[in-house]
Order: sequence, then C-alpha cells, then structure tokens
Amino acid sequence: MQPGLTGWVLFNAFVLALLALDLGVFHRRAHEVRFREAALWSAAWVTLSLSFNGLLYVVAGPQKALEFLTGYLVEKSLAVDNLFVFVMILTYFAVPAKYQHRVLFWGILGALVMRGAFIGAGAWVLDRWHWVIYVFGGLLLLTGLKMLRRREESVDPGRNPVLRLMRRFVPMVGEFRGAKFAVREGGRWLATPLLVVLVMVEVSDVVFAIDSIPAIFAITPDPFIVYTSNVFAILGLRSMYFLLAGVVHRFVHLKYALSAVLAFIGGKMVLMDVVQVPTLVSLCVIAALLVTGVLTSLWATRRRALTRPVVVALAIRRTPLSGGG
Repeated sequence: MQPGLTGWVLFNAFVLALLALDLGVFHRRAHEVRFREAALWSAAWVTLSLSFNGLLYVVAGPQKALEFLTGYLVEKSLAVDNLFVFVMILTYFAVPAKYQHRVLFWGILGALVMRGAFIGAGAWVLDRWHWVIYVFGGLLLLTGLKMLRRREESVDPGRNPVLRLMRRFVPMVGEFRGAKFAVREGGRWLATPLLVVLVMVEVSDVVFAIDSIPAIFAITPDPFIVYTSNVFAILGLRSMYFLLAGVVHRFVHLKYALSAVLAFIGGKMVLMDVVQVPTLVSLCVIAALLVTGVLTSLWATRRRALTRPVVVALAIRRTPLSGGG
C-alpha cells in the first residue's frame, strides 16, 4: 500500500489531534482513572482501531485490512506482557494514582516517535538486505524460548542501570511535586521522581519494540500497515493498563501463549521462502493461542482460589490445640 506523503501526514495529524483531545480536554485535570472510565476508553480505542480497519478494507482491499488486523492483534497481545513492567515501575516509585495517566501519556507519545523511527529503519534495511528477515525470525525464536523459560519472579527496578545513571548524573528532588517532571529551585532545574518514572517507561518500551516490530514485519512488509497497527495498539495501551493492572497477575499462562506466538511468527519468517503461510491462517493461529492462554489462566487462578479455603481448613483441623489436660 502506497498512501503517499499526503496519507502519512493526514494519519499523523489525526493521531496528534486525538492525543491533544485526550490530554487537553478529557484528562486536563489530574485524577485517578477508575475501572469504568478505563473500560469505556478501552472500548473507544478498540472501536476506533476497527473502524480504521474497515476503512482500509474499503480503500485498499481485504488483504491489507487482514494484515492490519493481524498486526494489531499481535501488538496488543505483546503489550499485555509489557504491562507487568509498567505495574512494577509505577509501584516501585509509588506514583500517586492521579499522576499515572500523565506519565503513561507522555511515555506513549515518546513511544510513538521511537516506533516510527524503528519501523522506518527496519523497512529500509529489509528493502536492501532481504536476508535480515532471517535474523529477525531467529531473534523472535530466541525471544520466545527465553520467555518460555523465564521464571515468575519479581524484578527490582531499583537495580536498573538507567535509574542508577540518572541518580548519579541528574540532579533531582526526593519527592513528587504534583504532576511536574522538573522544578526550578536554587537557580537550577531539578528532576522529580515523575521524570525518572517516565524515562524508565520509555526504556522499557524500547526493549519491548525490539520484539514486537520484527513480529509485525513477519505479517506484512508494508511500512504503512506496520506503523498504523503499532500506533493504534499503543494508543489504547494506557486505558488497557488501568483496566488490567489489578488483574494482570491472573494471566499465569499468558507467557506460554506469547512464547508460542513469537515462535510461530519467528518460524514463519525463517521459512518464508520455503513455506508461504496465508495471513488469514496466521490470524487464526495467533488468536487461538491467545484465547487458549487467557482462558486457561483464568481457569487456573479460579481453581486455585477455590481450593485455597479447603487447604486452609484442613491445615486448621490438623493443628493440635495447645494447653488443656
């Protein structure tokens, strides 16, 4: 699909208008985002993404629309894994709930810029050296294997080298100053903890993009489809965070599903010159893996919650009573 310069400019102007409306109107005042508000915003972003998908179907045909939908689903599913990191960062720094939206807003704005640069570089490299697609595929296979073997243990953001560098070289105050990222005191600018959190969120997205962008290039080589599917998935990431932050720990099998998705996409890239997998088949396989991971996760956590009272009751019954004759 070749939208031309006008198409790129119009799409980015539309995205900037949405962001300005979001921050300048709907979230002008800092407040805690409740579950109901997050659910409504999540539904709005998904509806907007599917509407754009319908527009692609009319303008560019069913194949491009299918490629967008598949890329959007892959990006959305991988973003859930990134929510674990966001939760740990915001919890570690004890960011007040009413300031979390501001951090994620600017973090996602920076992510959009970086994603655009990464996608442009990736498209340029693949256009000149086709063999790099095999490198991307191998990277995804290794990432899937690493995710599969990853242990469920807490990560200490305080040991992050980026945070250590900031604490060493960037002068900062020790407490939050409202929603400000920097304050001027004693004739010099000082960073607040909110700026540190923003940098940590940006760095985590860079790491996340290393996996997600090659994955979408396996779906389609079209830079416009890769970019737009990324953008729409990222735009809904903030509302998805507030919607799932309290229950994301329940997705205990999601890492297995995401590992299988990355392995499938990586294998597709490595074997693309030998076996051609239709986009519709890819969409069905990815959707089936993700649905299976979510359903088995919910079943496992529900079963664990139901059996815990029984285990506690048995433990109480087996505990000998102290005292008495």
